[in-house]
Amino acid sequence: MKKIAVLGLGLIGGSLGLALHQAGIAKHISGYDSYPDATYHAWEIGAITEICDTAQKAVQQADTVILATPILAIPELLVRIAPELKRGVLVTDTASTKVHILNWAKTLLPANVMFVGGHPMAGREFSGIKAAEVGLFEGCAYCLIPAGDASLEGVAQLSEIVMRLGAHPLVLDADRHDRLVAGISHLPFVLSSALVQCLSKEEDWGELTSLAAGGFRDMSRLAAGSPTMYRDICVTNKEEILKCLDALASELDNIRSLITRDDEVLEPYFAQAKQLRETVFS
Repeated sequence: MKKIAVLGLGLIGGSLGLALHQAGIAKHISGYDSYPDATYHAWEIGAITEICDTAQKAVQQADTVILATPILAIPELLVRIAPELKRGVLVTDTASTKVHILNWAKTLLPANVMFVGGHPMAGREFSGIKAAEVGLFEGCAYCLIPAGDASLEGVAQLSEIVMRLGAHPLVLDADRHDRLVAGISHLPFVLSSALVQCLSKEEDWGELTSLAAGGFRDMSRLAAGSPTMYRDICVTNKEEILKCLDALASELDNIRSLITRDDEVLEPYFAQAKQLRETVFS
């Protein structure tokens, strides 16, 4: 592959650039970010080999284009790059929701390009190019969500790239993807933010924070993530997230009733939760 374009050089885009460069997947990696300092820093650390001042310039003659911007920035970005894409180019993204993304791609991209949605199940609570890590995707699941008319060639190409990054490709349809990640990815950061908001309203919030240790740090970690990213996810996966919140509210009512009863059912409840978590992270 001669050239890959990465549009959006934050944590994910920057980490992808570093990993692509290390794996030797492309001779040239062009990069663009709406913040010129981010583009320059990406070049300094070796995430990209070419600094571009427009998205249009970055995608010219690219064999693969990766959109790593906030979700709600993607439609306008697709409009800008569509006339510059060469025939047969693979276009993908890294967004955390997919139904809207695939609809935008179908509407705004020319028919002679291949679009396959992508979502690496990796990240950190920190954002920006300075948080980029070359090994961020090693060992992680990387969701591939082909458009309805996406060719097998496009899926195969993206799968090859994903595997060379050290990740595991997992093909899903858009509806199933958005339903699954609403629970395993989106609900946790909503819960983390709600926990911080709840405790901050206490009169003795200042004293509370002086006692903060591992439990609060772990539970509140996701609240330190990008507010823009979280807003965009909630806007584009609203219904699935609301279903998860309803289920969580029901479970909170359940545990509240167990605590109110103050009987022997509490320990089995916590033991079951412990066992379930250990099956995931054993």
